[in-house]
Amino acid sequence: MKLSIVTPAYRESRNLPVMYDRLSTVCNDAGIDWEWVIIDDHSPDNTFAVAHELAERDARVRGLRLARNFGSHAAIGCGIAQTLGDAVIIMAADLQDPPETIPALVEQWSQGAQVVWAVRAKREGESASTLAFSRLYYALMRHVIGMKDMPSAGADFFLVDRRVADAMNSFTERNVSIVALVQWMGFRQARIEYVKEARLHGESGWSLSKKIKLVVDSFTSFSYLPIRAMSALGVVVALLGFLYAGYILVANLIDRAVPGYASLMVAILVLSGLQMAMLGVLGEYLWRVFDESRRRPRWLVEDAVGSLPEVKEPPAE
Repeated sequence: MKLSIVTPAYRESRNLPVMYDRLSTVCNDAGIDWEWVIIDDHSPDNTFAVAHELAERDARVRGLRLARNFGSHAAIGCGIAQTLGDAVIIMAADLQDPPETIPALVEQWSQGAQVVWAVRAKREGESASTLAFSRLYYALMRHVIGMKDMPSAGADFFLVDRRVADAMNSFTERNVSIVALVQWMGFRQARIEYVKEARLHGESGWSLSKKIKLVVDSFTSFSYLPIRAMSALGVVVALLGFLYAGYILVANLIDRAVPGYASLMVAILVLSGLQMAMLGVLGEYLWRVFDESRRRPRWLVEDAVGSLPEVKEPPAE
């Protein structure tokens, strides 16, 4: 059994050496044959230089630097495409996901699970806004999009079997949540619990704009609910319009004056706002259709280090 560990890294130069030491200790003590694939998402610091140094020290470490910042989900996809192991673990470089959890993931996989989630029993060092956004996102995924089996506390640290990894490599979507995609794929899934630790060094690059994009990507990739909601809202507004028209007709027949300017302006502003919102929702879907139709690569590799058999690029079409 060979285990591949994929780590997307952005401004993680201080965390990578510590993570290497802990990975080495855990995997060697457990007797695991392992490799570590580091994907530098075009960091402005010397993250790739550190990965280069680790690869020269240990042949089990391989590293790639993307040509620009493609985002953590594209980096994960790139990393999975380079793996050689019978199972693949995706974990961040900030050491919030402790490497000491790996043997428990491998144990569940050895018992037949093809996807093993490390579910957060507790999160240390996180702000109240981060926790609130996380709870909201996973609640929407579970109760609105319909992914009932998604862990309510969230999970972005997980193991997938080689068959699942190969299936993931066949997807060419650019605007998608990796976690939601794995959940949607199915297969035999299991979970363990762990304590998500505080970040060791640096600050998270997971900005509010990236969080909002993740929510929009998740909805547009896995749900038609916004489109259905627009249709339902259109029907309701049309019915209200007919009712109001009937009220005006009856009022005029009985010679009762109907105030015009105020009611007209309210109707125009409300309907205009609804139309703009609906166009925005349609625009999000249409933009993603257009983005997919261009068939641009999901990532481009600028440099690579380590014993890479061949740097795999995503298919152009």
